Amino acid sequence: MENTSPRLWTYTPSNSPVALPKEALFFNSSELLPLMFPDKAPQGMLSGQTLQEYCSAFTSEKGTVDDLLSNHEGAPMSQRRPFLLLGELANPYRLQDIGVGPMPIFTVRMTGLCRTYADALDNREVVPGVHHITLARTEGWWEKTHIGMATVEQMKHMVAWLDQGRKGTWKPVRPAEGELYFETEPLDPPTPDDIQWDGHKEIVSASSPETTGAQIDLKTVMVAIHTNYGCYDNRGRFARCAHISQRDFHDNMFRRGSSKKWKDILDIC
Repeated sequence: MENTSPRLWTYTPSNSPVALPKEALFFNSSELLPLMFPDKAPQGMLSGQTLQEYCSAFTSEKGTVDDLLSNHEGAPMSQRRPFLLLGELANPYRLQDIGVGPMPIFTVRMTGLCRTYADALDNREVVPGVHHITLARTEGWWEKTHIGMATVEQMKHMVAWLDQGRKGTWKPVRPAEGELYFETEPLDPPTPDDIQWDGHKEIVSASSPETTGAQIDLKTVMVAIHTNYGCYDNRGRFARCAHISQRDFHDNMFRRGSSKKWKDILDIC
C-alpha cells in the first residue's frame, strides 16, 4: 500500500473513482492498515453471522479486524452489515473527510452488475463537479469493487453525504440480481469489444474468469443508488466506469437531461 494515512491517499476529484484501494484494508482516521485474507475460504454462500465471522478473520500487522475495531472504539463486527462502496465512498480520503469512523473494507467481484455514472453532478468542492457512481445490470459482466462492513449509522451517514441535503436523491437498497464474491487477485473487466449491442440490450460475450473467493449473498448487501435521475443514458447504452474515466465522461459524453430511470436498470428486493 502506497499511503498509510487517509489524508495522504491519492485524491483527484476529476479522476474519481480511479484512485481506490487495490487490496482489503482497515480504515480509520489516523491510518490505513492492509488486511490479509484468512488462510481458508469458507464453504457455501456467506450472509449474516457467517459473513461477519469471515470478515473478522482477516488480519493485519496490528491484529485481527476485531482487535482493530476495539482499539479504535468502533462498533463490533456483530453490529455491522455489508455495504457496497461503488466509487467515492471507497476512497479513504473521502471517508476521512465525511467522518465515517473505523470501517474494514474488502475487495469483491460483482457479476451481472456494473458501476456506471449517475446523471448528476456534485459541485460542492470542484467545478464543474464529480459524477458519483450508481449500479446497473449487464448480463455477463464482471468487475472488482469494494464492500465495507458498516454499522447502520455509518450507512445512513454515507447516504446522507451523497444526498447533499436533498433527502431521497440517493436510496439504500438491496439488489435482487447479480452475484458477489470476495476477490483475492487482480481482475480485469471485459473490454468494450467484449460487449454485444443489438440496439436494445448489452450482453458480454466473453467468459468470466474463475472466482477466487467465497460468495456473498448479494440480497443481504446494501448499496446506495441514484433514484433522482438514475444513470446516464449513452444513446441506450451504459457509460461504465471501467471503460471511461471521470474526466473523459464529463468532457466528452455527459449532457444534462439524458438518463435511464433507476427502476429500469436494477431490480431490488
